[in-house]
Amino acid sequence: MTADPGTGPGTDADRALDQALALVSRDPRAEATSGGGSGGGHRAATWLRARETATRAGSAVRGRTHRVPLAAALGEVLALPLDALGDLPSFDTSAMDGWAVAGPGPWTIRPGESALAGSDRPAPLADGEAVRIATGARIPADTTAVIRSEHSREAGTLLYAERPVATGQDIRPRGQECRSGDLLLPAGSLVTPAVLGLAAAAGYDELTTRPRPRVEILVLGDELLTEGPPHDGLIRDALSPMLGPWLTRLGAEVIAVRRLGDDPAGAEALLAAVTGSAADVVITTGGTASGPVDHVHPVLAKAGAELLVDGVAVRPGHPMLLARLGEHPDGRHLVGLPGNPLAAVSGLLTLAEPLLRALAGRRPRPRYVVPVEGDVPGHPHDTRLVPVLLTEDHAVPLRYNGPAMLRGVAAADALAVVPPNGARSGQELEIIDLPWASGGCFT
Repeated sequence: MTADPGTGPGTDADRALDQALALVSRDPRAEATSGGGSGGGHRAATWLRARETATRAGSAVRGRTHRVPLAAALGEVLALPLDALGDLPSFDTSAMDGWAVAGPGPWTIRPGESALAGSDRPAPLADGEAVRIATGARIPADTTAVIRSEHSREAGTLLYAERPVATGQDIRPRGQECRSGDLLLPAGSLVTPAVLGLAAAAGYDELTTRPRPRVEILVLGDELLTEGPPHDGLIRDALSPMLGPWLTRLGAEVIAVRRLGDDPAGAEALLAAVTGSAADVVITTGGTASGPVDHVHPVLAKAGAELLVDGVAVRPGHPMLLARLGEHPDGRHLVGLPGNPLAAVSGLLTLAEPLLRALAGRRPRPRYVVPVEGDVPGHPHDTRLVPVLLTEDHAVPLRYNGPAMLRGVAAADALAVVPPNGARSGQELEIIDLPWASGGCFT
């Protein structure tokens, strides 16, 4: 085990970790340490301030870039502007199936010829001539217009228009969409399926993007079962199967999910992860309060981490935290989530999501409000995050919204941000969409 520079034996950080290791080796009913993220001895950040701090922390990191094939860029952010490599379209092309005509009609049909997409450019048209043409085919030189098949009539070798013909109709001229060198999309644009299509149309095979932030998940606790129903004071690990897919939908690359115990070995493994993980963000669950086996704070002190958020005035999820890990040139962070499942969800949306969006170079989500249906009780001092269903007109609060409950959020579209003291029916509340209800990582 290696400490960060300046954190040698005998420092306060060492003594804090030693104390935590001693505590976790005792009976868990023994005395608890004070302070930490549970509200002891400091003022918790407001919910909005905590989210802003997470965004600033991610924005301050020097962004990595890589060059990848088009398909691999989906869901990432452009690190360079997308400029037009040439004119689009690169030649005059037909916008419809029909006839290319020159001059006034009626027109003599050129026998045995058709202009097809992907074929060589047909011979120029003389005045009074017509040639059959397909959508996307090159326009013959001297063409006046394209007449749609449904707007024309053949009579022997002659072609008649059944509607007035305007010069240039249904012809896409070269450069109609862009000229070579035009800015198609600025750096910072999210690569969506439509962006992949545009890049391909413009001639790109690869894109330079900011890669997804790498995340390692550490689920802390001795009381967790990996299979079967809860029994004998043990509970199922609900976080391991939930957090990885959730973070993936938020745009992260999950490189590992590990379970660590509440014993000294678990504290040592946590310290090793904090100081040596290859991830951009380490996410822990549990151990952020001030109980006898809550050793996240002492480990962070041992590692020389800087606490950016230490407790948030939000329910559920109060003892969440955000820390900057050392002076790594590419910037590494730890998000400490509470161990209760819905409280962990609250921490994900309060701290992890804005941090990951900023690390990925993505803009913050647009904020919007929806009137709530029915009164919603509030906490006297803290913000509440309440699972809701979204109808055409309202946000409908769901039951089963306690810190340890997932039943409500599993049925929800979003979480409503309820201010201190609650909200009255019809009051507009800010809404945080759940990633699967809002297009996932492409939003």
